[in-house]
Amino acid sequence: MSKQLILALSKGRILQETLPLLADAGITPLEDLGKSRKLLFDTNLPEVKLVVIRATDVPTYVQLGAADLGVAGKDVLLEHGEQGLYEPLDLEIARCKLMTAGIKGELPGHARRRVATKFVDVARRYYAEQGIQAEVIKLYGAMELAPLMNLADEIVDIVDTGNTLRANGMEPRELIATISTRLVVNKAAMTMKHRQIKPLIERLRAAVVDRQSTAVSN
Repeated sequence: MSKQLILALSKGRILQETLPLLADAGITPLEDLGKSRKLLFDTNLPEVKLVVIRATDVPTYVQLGAADLGVAGKDVLLEHGEQGLYEPLDLEIARCKLMTAGIKGELPGHARRRVATKFVDVARRYYAEQGIQAEVIKLYGAMELAPLMNLADEIVDIVDTGNTLRANGMEPRELIATISTRLVVNKAAMTMKHRQIKPLIERLRAAVVDRQSTAVSN
């Protein structure tokens, strides 16, 4: 059995916030991830390699065992489902909210709505729980356009500052979930590579706790 651990990282904002946390945990890549076109990187820990992929692909890589561990937003995990995954740690980074939103002052009817989102399964579950019949349209970006172009009554999307919504005459409405970035582990790897994985989790846990303590003291 290989003792090597593959940690899958999400591209984009999460990556920029993950790398300092990894450094706090004593895990650093041997080259600049931002300047290299490589996708697989060695670290200062010979047994740990990093792979950098699309955020939406991280749960799949971990679930199917291509990566032993992964770093992914809770929004992605909610949409993907958590079968085959453990979620041992909230990394407390890239915090935001998953919300419904629509044109300011234009409340849709309660019984039925057309909803645009990339979080199709999350949206269907949410509106079903609210007793609302929702026609869900999958889009991959520029969600704010959908209500403006009469494609949808509402959107379900990530809200950080809310500036983009306000700039387009829209407002956040209902909170679906508070989102942060999580560490996930392949269930089989957790059993087979427990001796290697547990210390890595504890390194990250200690880094998260130290950051929280520092934030409180400041």
